[in-house]
Amino acid sequence: MALFFLQRLATLIATLLGASAVVFVVLEVLPGNAAEVLLGPDAAPEAVAELAARLGLDQPALVRYGQWLGGLLTGQLGDSHAYSAPVADLIGERLALTIPLALLAMLLTTALALAAGVYAASRHNRLGDWGVMGLAQLGIAIPNFWFAILLILLFSVQLQWFSAGGFPGWSAEAGGGVLPALHALLLPAVALAVVQAAILARITRSAVLDVLREDFVRTARAKGLSQRAALWGHVLRNAMIPVVTVMGLQFANLLAGTIVVENVFYLPGLGRLIFQSIANRDLVVVRNCVMLLAAMVVVVNFVVDLLYAAIDPRVKARGL
Repeated sequence: MALFFLQRLATLIATLLGASAVVFVVLEVLPGNAAEVLLGPDAAPEAVAELAARLGLDQPALVRYGQWLGGLLTGQLGDSHAYSAPVADLIGERLALTIPLALLAMLLTTALALAAGVYAASRHNRLGDWGVMGLAQLGIAIPNFWFAILLILLFSVQLQWFSAGGFPGWSAEAGGGVLPALHALLLPAVALAVVQAAILARITRSAVLDVLREDFVRTARAKGLSQRAALWGHVLRNAMIPVVTVMGLQFANLLAGTIVVENVFYLPGLGRLIFQSIANRDLVVVRNCVMLLAAMVVVVNFVVDLLYAAIDPRVKARGL
């Protein structure tokens, strides 16, 4: 297991280095720079050059890339050009909303998908199976931003159960609190979860059906084990390898999906920070935020690999 862990860790580090190079190069080839945006189109070239030098934009790209990597390793991410604040502080403030939102959406996704997928598989080719798969197909076809607008129209405008946007904060001193904050995040989490739950439900159904055909399931049922106990105690565990794979990818999709949903609900999270920083040409913030999202995806895949080994020991043998 130690060798398996070290191999996956080496892959993780190499992937992060490659991702950092891609992120830096892609942003560097974009036209214009932050100095031009901050001073406006009518600024004198001398003023633009002076501000670019003060921001370090006149240095060679390789030097800036090395400085950025060093900052990533030490936690010194630099200062935002538009907000005039440390990037690390900006990201930390926004993650306090984005991470709970993604986790809440993932919790809803997992609960809905596992229940629906196992239910459909247990009623294969019957009315329950067709109904769940029809709803799943409908969920896949719905864009999350459009579904978010429908949720606002129904629950905020018509029923007035939820606010149409904004976030009260986690602190009671600031007028918020845990319960008001979770209440504000529930509709965005549902908007994010519906599409992912539809996809995961179909994957779960297929995986469970494959395992149900195995001999050990028939043996367990012949020994008197109930269908419910066989499904949740034996079948689901052996069907979790493809399900865990998709769950890892879905969590990364949820993090990326917050960029759109946070703007629909006007939530001050990481997605809205990225959107505003792109508009402001604040490449320091954009670069670090995109790298953070890429790192989250890579780390999630790393954790999924470790979960493989915990669920099925044969994965370790194949990976060594």
